[in-house]
Amino acid sequence: MNIAIMGHGVVGSGVAEIIHMHGENFAKKTKQESIDIKYILDLRTFPDSPYSDRFTTDFGKIVNDDSVKVVVETMGGLVPAFDYVKSCLEAGKHVVTSNKELVAAKGLELLRIAEEKGVNFLFEASVGGGIPIIRPINQCLSANEIDEIAGILNGTTNFILTKMFKEKMSFNDALKLAQDLGYAERNPAADVEGFDACRKICILASLSFGKHVYPEQVFTQGITQITEYDVEYAAVWGGVIKLIGRAKRMENGQISAMVTPAFIKNGSQLASVDDVFNAILVKGDAIGDVVFYGRGAGKLPTASAVVADVLDCINHMNKKKIFGWDAGYDGYVVDCLETETSFYVRAHAKGLSVSQASAAIENAFGKVRFLKKEGMPCGEIAFVTPVMAEGEINRILSEISEIEIVNKIHITDY
Repeated sequence: MNIAIMGHGVVGSGVAEIIHMHGENFAKKTKQESIDIKYILDLRTFPDSPYSDRFTTDFGKIVNDDSVKVVVETMGGLVPAFDYVKSCLEAGKHVVTSNKELVAAKGLELLRIAEEKGVNFLFEASVGGGIPIIRPINQCLSANEIDEIAGILNGTTNFILTKMFKEKMSFNDALKLAQDLGYAERNPAADVEGFDACRKICILASLSFGKHVYPEQVFTQGITQITEYDVEYAAVWGGVIKLIGRAKRMENGQISAMVTPAFIKNGSQLASVDDVFNAILVKGDAIGDVVFYGRGAGKLPTASAVVADVLDCINHMNKKKIFGWDAGYDGYVVDCLETETSFYVRAHAKGLSVSQASAAIENAFGKVRFLKKEGMPCGEIAFVTPVMAEGEINRILSEISEIEIVNKIHITDY
């Protein structure tokens, strides 16, 4: 069985390494004479690789070679990955990818092409790296109607927030440490602005609820505005701050979906997930709560999920797996301002005493919970709002002229 790998970066090289180490065992498991990497597409050459003679810069060799049955895409991004994957599927080749951006933006289109051609398009590694989640949702939890899915989906931001909470580091210092350790890129925007987690929750929501969710439909907020003060108030409140991607089924068939920092209660299933680890909570109507936990990235963990999909494709070479989702519709993802929530708010009193400003807050909201910590700056007020529509909370806050809002963070019940 011949396969090809497009991209020889961290994940792609890991795929080649695993197949080189265990290829004979994989062949036995799939009842093949052998599993051979025929081509590796990359602009670079790797003379020390055991596959040094397989490298090519010509995509045409892969798509036009009928002996190549499975293609692995680990290039990342949309260009040229989308065109290459689309062409491979149209040529009747099975495709496996770890590319979350590709699946989130183009998954529906690619799944439809795979359906038409009777081949498989699999992407277990696109969410959670080596953590099994796509296949369990599609197979193991298929007897459930999934009501909600939420999780810590980005190891870089979780590492940063862990350092801020446990070692009292500033955001900038924690980010620099993450970069020094190789957890964060030189340009960390995809992680710290929440874009990476957004793509992952889109994939999970599409699979869980059966209709495609696009990144532009999901309200996304990163962690760049989180300070040591917010971390301290979270501890006073009784929890920690995590970047959470979440999607929930509504009674009318719509869903809510967002990525935001959030206060998480101590003792919850997500609060104790620290450093570069990820955790994904799935709420099913029959099974209840299930949590998938592990390292969400890394060369070999992610590559192991890719290779598992390759083996799945080989085992289903002449049989299309029942897998995918339908198109969504306008308004399928509700505006986050319509969802009910509670907020932690940090503010400064404007020209008044703290007691006068606090009275104005209570007059506007009714009962609120004020948070107090040691060393509070003069005039600072921190409080937790009642649960109500997010748009209503924003409206009320905008009308309290006695305070200036510094930051506000969602509060969850996970």
